[in-house]
Formats: sequence, C-alpha cells, structure tokens
Amino acid sequence: MMKQTKFFKMFRLLFLVYVLAIVLCGCAGGEQGDTTGVTTMASDPQKGSQKGGSVVVGIQQDLDSLDPHMADAAGTSEVLFNIFEGLVKPDKDGNLVPAVASDFKVSEDGMRYTFTLREGITFHNGSPVTIDDVIYSVNRCAGRLEGQEAPLVSAYSVITEVNRIDDKTVELVLESGDTELIGYLTAAIIPKDYEKQGESPVGTGPFRFVSYSPQHAFVMEAYKDYWQQGMPYLDKVEFRIVANTDSAMLELKGGSIDLYPYLTSDQARELEGQMEVLLGPSNLVQALFLNNAEPPFDNVKVRQALACLVNPQEIMDMVADGYGTEIGSNMFPAFSKYYLESTKDIYSPDVERAKALLAEAGYSDGFEMTITVPSNYQFHVDTAQVIVEELKQGNIQAKINLVEWETWISDIYRGRQYQGTIVGLDADLAPKDLLDRYHSEARNNFVNFSNEEYDKVLEEAMASIDDAEKVEKYQRLQQILAEQAASVYIQDPAKLVAINPKLDGFEFYPVYVLDMASVYFNN
Repeated sequence: MMKQTKFFKMFRLLFLVYVLAIVLCGCAGGEQGDTTGVTTMASDPQKGSQKGGSVVVGIQQDLDSLDPHMADAAGTSEVLFNIFEGLVKPDKDGNLVPAVASDFKVSEDGMRYTFTLREGITFHNGSPVTIDDVIYSVNRCAGRLEGQEAPLVSAYSVITEVNRIDDKTVELVLESGDTELIGYLTAAIIPKDYEKQGESPVGTGPFRFVSYSPQHAFVMEAYKDYWQQGMPYLDKVEFRIVANTDSAMLELKGGSIDLYPYLTSDQARELEGQMEVLLGPSNLVQALFLNNAEPPFDNVKVRQALACLVNPQEIMDMVADGYGTEIGSNMFPAFSKYYLESTKDIYSPDVERAKALLAEAGYSDGFEMTITVPSNYQFHVDTAQVIVEELKQGNIQAKINLVEWETWISDIYRGRQYQGTIVGLDADLAPKDLLDRYHSEARNNFVNFSNEEYDKVLEEAMASIDDAEKVEKYQRLQQILAEQAASVYIQDPAKLVAINPKLDGFEFYPVYVLDMASVYFNN
C-alpha cells in the first residue's frame, strides 16, 4: 500500500465522519462534518454564485435507455435524475420530498397513498401535468396498461387501484399494507399521450433533453419553467461518455471535462493542485456476484469457500488506499437502522477453511472460473485483479473477461449467462430494494439465488407495517444471504469526485444520482 499523503489522511477522516453521521428513520442520509483544510461543496446561491454557464461531466457508461421506466443501469439513473421527477424525489439528506405532487399522505395501515398534484407544473414540451398523466405513469409502472404482461417497476405490483379523486388528487390502493412503497414513487411522471420517450425524453425535472449521441454524449439544458424557482443555476450540461479512466484523466487535465465522479485514489493524488477532489460514500453494494444456478456455484460450500478466500480489507488497501466500508451482505451502511454489520464477520479470510469447504464440495483440486467485468469501470477491473490472486490460494484459477457495458447488461444482467461478475448495485430509498432482488421469482435476480426461507421472510417483511418487525426480518434476510454466500460481498466503495475549482454546489446523495441542479459557478 502506498504511503498516504496528508491530503488523503484528511479524506479518510472526513469519510468516517460522514458515515458515522448517517442516521436513518425510514430513510435518511448524512451531511459532511467539519471540513477544515479540505474544500467541500455546499450549495449557497446567495453567496458568490454566478448564474448560467455550461459544464461537461464525464460518465463511465452509455445510457441503456432514455425511457425512465425502461432503464436498468444505475449509470443511466445518474443522468436521467436531472430530466425526470416522480410524485416525490430524494433530497441530499435522504428525505423524500414532494415533487410532481405538492403533498401526500399514507394511511396508517399502509393500504392507501393519496397525492395532490402540484399547481402550475408543466412538462418540458410546455403541456401542463394533469392527473391523467399521473394515473397513466403509475399504471404503466405497475404493468396495468392494456397489453402489458408485467410491471416495469416490480414494487408497483402491489398496486390494485389508481383512483382519480378529483382533478388534483389521485389515490393508490394496495393489495396489502406497504409502508415502503413511497420510496419507489420517485419513478418518473411522463406525458400520457407522448410516445417518443425512448428517443426524445420529456419530463418535469430542472433540465430538459437536447440531444443524445450513443457512445458519445447526452446533452441537456435548463428548463426555464421549472417549478422550483431559481433552479437550476447552469444553462447547459453535457454528460460525455468516456472510454475509460485514462481518457477521463486526459480530458480532466486538458480542461475539457469539469466533473468526473469515478476517480481512483491514484488519480486523485495525480490531480492535486489542478482539480478539487471530494470524498463521499458511493452507497453501492460491490460484490463478486455468483451465478447460483451455474456449477460449481450451485453448491453452497463452493460459494462459502470463495467468501473465505476473498479479503475485502486487502482489496480496499490495494485498490483504494484503504477507503471504503467492508460489508457482508446485500445492504450498505447508509440504511443504518436495517444494516446488520455483523454479517461481515461470518466469513473472515481463512485459506484452510476454504480448502476444507472445497474438499467437502468435491473440489479439493480447485477449478477454473471466469469473472466477467464491465471494462469501463476501472475500479471493478482493479478489484477483479486482486481477487484473481486471492483465489489462487484455494487452487481456483480465475480469468477476467472484460466486456462492453452494453454486453454486460444484455448477457449478464438480463441473460444471466456468466459464472462470476463484479459490479456495484444501487437502491431506491427503500431497504427492500436491496433485498427483494434475491427472491427466487424476482425479475432482477440475476444471481439466480433460490432459498425457501429467504422468500418466506421477505414476503413477511414486505407485508408488515410494523417497523420493528421489518428491521428484525430485514436483518434476518441479510444473515441468510451472508450464511449462504449468495454472493461474495466486498464493500461500499468510497466515491472520489474531481470537480473544476470554479464550481460549487455538488452534493453527495444517499442514492446513486448526479444532481446538477445545485451546481453553480463561483465568482
């Protein structure tokens, strides 16, 4: 591990302060603590702000869909967050605040959600948002439109009725109580009769769509009639798709990119004096995800052996100068009320235990495997390289297969044709979003995990409106995933963001987004 600079020691301190400050009541994030000696971003347009200007943001992957209800990739959500809004939206502190709706209420039994439409809100094409648009959008997400076979948002499957109360009020009726559905009602409200969302998206967000060139750039501009007065501050933002982190570094140094949120620690040091570098949590579950339906990973002892061979702290030390937070299940620490920290201790690095487990599974001589990694995420590629060496201790010969992001989405995520893969999974502001993907019948269960107890406990947790019971069951679910080694969980990575020192207002969110509405040029 390379020697840390004073700069990075301060970063580590700030990161720990940030993590310790996160407290959830339902869902909430944390704010930066004392930042003496380090420049941090805080939106304060009353002091030193400059309206207007254009910014180029480097992103690692192409968008998988411009239609917000059809997009799967977290990187797409990063971008589209600026174009679309749901009935509610998250703020930087992890609160769900009214957006297209001006207010809402949830019945005590969690069976009815009532929303009031915001006055005067319009779509980017100039048409007013109506209650019909809201009803259409919810029904589309719930798979309730004619010809739909399944929900586009799985959490919406509990919705049985979408009722117009009047021209300003809509009621959602659920088949059973669900106090977490509000965390999913961030899904975009879109125009009812507009059929080109996949080509020229139209939403209600602070920015409107301008153009999109696959593999090159997504461009948006300020929506002048945005309902939140005074925002956004920038006139134009270009999300530029960069081939890799090396290309991003060249553009950062050359001044053609103003913001890049995926730095490695080495790159952050290299940019000292040229760019501001900010540190925050990624709020991701990074893991070696295993295809539980593919031999030998259909054998729980094999998966457990891998969990004993992979050393999260060694990975963090070698890849990120020690930054990051070790996890042991499919939950990250920002969900502090539900997060079960003890899962990280179930499989400590233990080569002898790993070998014994492999022998019990009939693989005393080891085996060969392939780890497929999206080539545009250098952090995951670097992680894979460390894991390859760690697995050799158990006579497991792993090779890395680098693929384009589009291939990863089609073949791995949707096609489930792989052995192992390394990525980071994000979540909406609902803890079940990280856990329901392991239900045996979940559409997004790309690891093919199947466990009767898990399905039963998850269904009980989702049906419960008692918060203490939810906490208990969600922690039991984490315990099952860890014990079964459904995947080999590594960390919630630290996020290093390079930003033009002329810019302020960048905020870390408890969800995986890039909110450009708060960013502005300083004087």
